[in-house]
Amino acid sequence: MADDDVVETLLDAALMHVPFDGWSEATFRAASRDAGIDPALARGVCPRGAVDLALSYHRRGDRLMCEKLEAMDLTSMRMRDRIAAAVQTRLESVGDKEAVRRAATLFSLPTHAPDGARAVWDTCDLIWTAVGDSSTDGNWYSKRAILSGVYSSTLLFWLGDDSPGHQATWDFLDRRVENVMQFEKFKAQVNENPLLKPLMARPNWLMGRMRAPAQRTDMPGSAGPGE
Repeated sequence: MADDDVVETLLDAALMHVPFDGWSEATFRAASRDAGIDPALARGVCPRGAVDLALSYHRRGDRLMCEKLEAMDLTSMRMRDRIAAAVQTRLESVGDKEAVRRAATLFSLPTHAPDGARAVWDTCDLIWTAVGDSSTDGNWYSKRAILSGVYSSTLLFWLGDDSPGHQATWDFLDRRVENVMQFEKFKAQVNENPLLKPLMARPNWLMGRMRAPAQRTDMPGSAGPGE
């Protein structure tokens, strides 16, 4: 069995225990036992135990989101609507809200907060890529940073939302996206203002000098072109 298959098998087994024990060592041991996977092999593919499984669960949601977005006609939408649709699709791809709630608790801990932030960043990177973002300068970073805030706040709202069809969450999301669009409009107005333009010259130059990270396909575990 390939390592990825072992992780997926462990994850499926762990989800039965997460509502009771969270993403904990107890859950990891129970998942290994229930899946019939040798504890040494389980630890080999998930050195940090349940933390690695929680991150795998997040990435599973990302994959489901990407599959759904590929089947949608995003090109017919305004950019703000594409972003809102993508965030909504990501949340609707969650199979178990309690598993996400427990993961949010786990990644709020100082020791795991960097992992949680990276997971959210990766999700937002996938969203911007899916909706057609072509920026390669400092805007690449600012867009993902801003969307990370929108996504995180919407996720927390969604976790406590019991409205029919989570409509309150989607309304909240629309307001957050509108706030971002207003900020982008304000930024454009500042750059076009003849009085303020000289003040923005240096920051804009720095933003223009920044470059989005190159996609590496020659690293261990990375898929090559066409794979």
